[in-house]
Amino acid sequence: MSNYQQYQDILNDQMTLSKKLLMNYQSIGLTDAELITVLQIQRFYYDGNPFPTPAEISKYLTGTDQDCSRLLRSLIKKNILVIEQKRNEDGILNEYYSFEPLWEKLYTAGEEVPSTTDAASQENLFVLFEQEFGRLLSPFEIETINIWLDQDEQPPSLIKAALREAVLMGKLNFKYIDRILREWKKKGIRSVDQARQAGKQFRGQQKSGETVSQSSNKDISLYYNWLEEE
Repeated sequence: MSNYQQYQDILNDQMTLSKKLLMNYQSIGLTDAELITVLQIQRFYYDGNPFPTPAEISKYLTGTDQDCSRLLRSLIKKNILVIEQKRNEDGILNEYYSFEPLWEKLYTAGEEVPSTTDAASQENLFVLFEQEFGRLLSPFEIETINIWLDQDEQPPSLIKAALREAVLMGKLNFKYIDRILREWKKKGIRSVDQARQAGKQFRGQQKSGETVSQSSNKDISLYYNWLEEE
């Protein structure tokens, strides 16, 4: 092989890395292992695979497939990585990893950095969900919680209250919890005390067997929307 060919091979083997990421990854809460995982996913993207599996990624990490899955879940929890969907030219819907939240953290001027207390509260929220469900959350479930936090701007304490209501009603699923949060937001419930009082009132009505007609003087519209199954 000629020196020129060797030089071309070296050039073709390069990929663009963000200096700002390498200099600031610790300040945005990334561990060394998570950083390497981010870079490996970028490398897969350069090679034409925008949605590598944990098994594919773990081949280039020091841990197991399960370790890689945990790293991916952690990146999603920290709102570094999200799973997006897009249609190809044949109209088929494909999934891919997007680092848009990461680049926003690094390059959006004047962005507020969450306090240590807020970050810890959000991290504990994911742990609480996994404890109640008795299993690790899927990437899509983690993304749902992040949507509640970031897009819907629901405080972690209110999400925990909605989880508690789902547990008490024996309907532990994300669809049900989402209904509770949407209805609370619609009714202007923004504190745990308000949520607790609303849940207590409804459960009292359930226990006494009151019907809508029997309770016409009470505003029960807060409850029936998110209690009915679609």
